[in-house]
Amino acid sequence: MKITGLASVEQVAVTMEGARDVRKGIPIGAADGTPNLSVRVFTIDPGGHTPYHRHPFEHVNYAIRGTGAIVTETGEERPFVAGDFALVLPDEKHRYRNTSDSEPFVMICAVPKEYE
Repeated sequence: MKITGLASVEQVAVTMEGARDVRKGIPIGAADGTPNLSVRVFTIDPGGHTPYHRHPFEHVNYAIRGTGAIVTETGEERPFVAGDFALVLPDEKHRYRNTSDSEPFVMICAVPKEYE
């Protein structure tokens, strides 16, 4: 069993092409022996966003703090704010964007451990 606090999770800059002002931490992942899922926490600073991307599996998100949006392949912005859950289906092209001018947007992303 592992219990960890978010404040103790190291965050590293996301350097993928198309990412701006995004950090990622992994509070529970493959290094902990998880058999299936990894839990990642993304912090997106004001003006920041992830790159557009897609993957061959579903993943589940939970917004912890702030206001953001999930942007679809067509450019539609779907509000995604603290307390919301989101399901992104396999091969849906998407990106996450912070919609606040002053506060970070923080979200949990659960994925297969191989994609950690």
